[in-house]
Amino acid sequence: MDGYEQLEKARDRVIEAFAQNMNLYGVTPSVGRLYGMLYFQEGPLTLDEMKVELGMSKTSMSTSVRNLLDLKMVDKVWKKGVRKDLYEVEQDWYQTFIDFFTIKWRAGIIMNVQAVEKSIAELKSIIENEHSNDELKEKAKQDLEKLHQALQYYDWLDRLVDTFESHDIFSFVPKDQLPKT
Repeated sequence: MDGYEQLEKARDRVIEAFAQNMNLYGVTPSVGRLYGMLYFQEGPLTLDEMKVELGMSKTSMSTSVRNLLDLKMVDKVWKKGVRKDLYEVEQDWYQTFIDFFTIKWRAGIIMNVQAVEKSIAELKSIIENEHSNDELKEKAKQDLEKLHQALQYYDWLDRLVDTFESHDIFSFVPKDQLPKT
């Protein structure tokens, strides 16, 4: 096996690992392969170039690129003299992680807090209702306590997300420590 074949094998192994782990990001393995392929490129590519490289349809390629753009894992770039859109991988993996997970966490926090707050209002209504029996009121009070604990958790998670967005997280977990090889 010559050096170029070894290079391709090494790249393909990493690309396949990316593809298999993209479910963490809620996307398909083909999107992971696209990301991996773009990661190893020396410059930005057009949709047509990506299509040729991966053998995907232009529609599928466009959808995959849009997924990666939404996740902020790929950037659209401009290059003088090129009329077509160009795309390249966001090279800062720390920022990619922060962007992706804070987007997902914020959405989850908002959805869950809204549900909890609506349920708290309903539970309070049960407790304050003179027609509710004591057993029902007691169950509602127990649920109310659980939901207040849930709100404390979502407040903590919201503050954790803030540490990622502000990059304060790197004070606690520095990113400049290299693994031992």
